[in-house]
Amino acid sequence: MMLADGYTDVADGKLATVVTSLQMRARPEPRPERQCDAWSLRRVEQPALGWYRDLYRRVGDDWMWISRLLMPDADLAAIIHSPDVAVHAFEVDGVAEGLLELDFRVPGECELAFFGLTGRVQGSGAGRWLMNRALQRAWSRPISRLWVHTCTLDHPDALAFYARSGFVPFRRQVEVFDDPRLTGTVPRHVAPHAPIIEPA
Repeated sequence: MMLADGYTDVADGKLATVVTSLQMRARPEPRPERQCDAWSLRRVEQPALGWYRDLYRRVGDDWMWISRLLMPDADLAAIIHSPDVAVHAFEVDGVAEGLLELDFRVPGECELAFFGLTGRVQGSGAGRWLMNRALQRAWSRPISRLWVHTCTLDHPDALAFYARSGFVPFRRQVEVFDDPRLTGTVPRHVAPHAPIIEPA
């Protein structure tokens, strides 16, 4: 219900977030990056579901990444085993510490479906290194549009990072969903920037 002051109440036990979608229509010039011999990017063909969900959780728990955790195995496999979906692991000395997923299932475009790093490497310059490679791989295909979405539950620098990378906002939406910490999908201690409000 929209109140007279412009605010809308969100039910107890729910979360609300503002989702911003961004796009680019041409490949930008790579931005300066830090070099580190320990970093590498590996395409993971037909990723095992357990491996994928573990990395997805390690990267995304603090930012309320839950969509892939709620999917039945068959639905998840249909996406990440598609020949038009490229799953990559960002690795540090051979250990996966980041997820890059490029979705080419819509002809002529690519969705930067998932892009993130574990807390171990955030702030190290790995994000720029990974984005430069994401852009190179996405634009190596015959596409005319690359797009991504982020939200106010994501890393606080995510939106600005995408803008610095050449993405331009084109859509804003509000999403309301069950707080996954109350349903047991993610641990209760994650995402302290979004306080839990227990149902009455």
